[in-house]
Amino acid sequence: MKRILLSLFVGVGLLTSCDMDKAPYGSLDDSSALQSVNDYAGFRNGIYSNIRSFATGGYIYYSDIQSDQFLGLTIAGNRNGEFNNGLVTASSQAIGGVFESMYTRISNTNYFLNKAEAAIAIPDYFTGDEMVLMQRYIAEAKFARAYYYFWMMERFCQQYTPDKADTPALGLQLVTEFNPNGNSANYPGRSTMAETIKLIKDDLTEARTGLAQYEQIDNKGIKPMAPYINTYVVDALEARIALYLGDYATAISKAESVINSQVYTLANVDNYIDMWTNDESTELIFVPFVDSSESGGIDNTSYGYISYQDEKSADYIPTIDVLASYEDGDVRLGSFFTVWNLNFDGDSQPAYVFFKYPGNSALINGIDYRKNKPKPFRLSEQYLILAEAAAATGATDKANSALNTLRRNRIEGWEDVSYTGSALTQQIRNERAKELIGEGFRLNDLRRWGVAFQRNGEYPANTDIEQFIVSSSLSCKYTADDTRYTWPIPTDEMEINPQLAGQQNPGY
Repeated sequence: MKRILLSLFVGVGLLTSCDMDKAPYGSLDDSSALQSVNDYAGFRNGIYSNIRSFATGGYIYYSDIQSDQFLGLTIAGNRNGEFNNGLVTASSQAIGGVFESMYTRISNTNYFLNKAEAAIAIPDYFTGDEMVLMQRYIAEAKFARAYYYFWMMERFCQQYTPDKADTPALGLQLVTEFNPNGNSANYPGRSTMAETIKLIKDDLTEARTGLAQYEQIDNKGIKPMAPYINTYVVDALEARIALYLGDYATAISKAESVINSQVYTLANVDNYIDMWTNDESTELIFVPFVDSSESGGIDNTSYGYISYQDEKSADYIPTIDVLASYEDGDVRLGSFFTVWNLNFDGDSQPAYVFFKYPGNSALINGIDYRKNKPKPFRLSEQYLILAEAAAATGATDKANSALNTLRRNRIEGWEDVSYTGSALTQQIRNERAKELIGEGFRLNDLRRWGVAFQRNGEYPANTDIEQFIVSSSLSCKYTADDTRYTWPIPTDEMEINPQLAGQQNPGY
């Protein structure tokens, strides 16, 4: 990557260029690119395609592999070991690829928004019904941009604290206009955290307004497993952001909005596994559409941990602490983990492998195995947000109620227990670790809580799997304020953009 990637859709497809000097491709020019509502609808499909691909694969598993819950094995040559071994650098190809692809998505969204907002400002350009659709499409795009920027902020910026909010160059490079330009003197430097957060919040406010207007006319899209963004999806993201910011009052309000809507219900011990095998559940808030014909547009999230075809190979296995955290009757133990006989140069060793993404048979297309639909927002996360935020504000009863509700739907025969103080906080953290494992939250949670870690390499006595654990995976340690909790700005970006001089994250 040599610069922030600017790219364009053609219809529902995606064409990219690494050169900011290049003009739009083919028919996608200023005179003919986006004229009718149908043109914008086609581009909108591309925005959703970008969202769904971003909610699978390395975007999810890179940070979880980096955290405390998984041990690397020698069986696959320590693939993605730079994350697990604490050796991520600014020149990491994976980091560069993620950074580049996220700004590609943002650029695509900016192109759409710039065109759409200019078009709706033209008097009588669209009919009344067309204007309603255009406002909806713009709202969805604003949500997408906010979603991308927040995801990047969690990974490429230090943990937010109020005292850092206005410190120069701790936020992201903010781009809201599509303006391909080869002059590096015009590339943006990093903003403050406050400026980054303001853009995210402003986009979500506008997204809510546009979606709410549409839902007054047609609210059929408000349902579990909705393939399109609605106002409750906005609530869910705002709750997530508020928890990150330590804005507990907002986190409680937004999480309760989703929970109390009565639109979604938690999966229970009888049907929980269906959410992971068939991608179906009443607790799924947003599931971007994908079928077998389009499964090439999403990645194998499971492939970060296990072989996507046979049952003899795994890159990473859960630590014994992870397995021991699930008590008897917890449906998640059998849903997330299974025993495979792993092949180490002819030596077969039984080991628990991470099987949360076993593959939906309806998505198999050629050699695409173990692919599951993206699940970026689930009701259980909202209960955990509510519990943590409530505990932080001293609302002990509310926190315990949320925690016990979740546990009753995960653990057979669960009897409610009430906790207070630090014990309540720890129980909520434990539950978050068990519920959201492998969904891309863990590294950011540890950083947000200020927790140090070293992985436990012990394993059950009836296996010799310990000899195949990568030594650097086991010896890797993170301090509570470890700089590696934050990813570096890629070297290529630092070199091409003079505004980034002196703006690299600490430790890189």
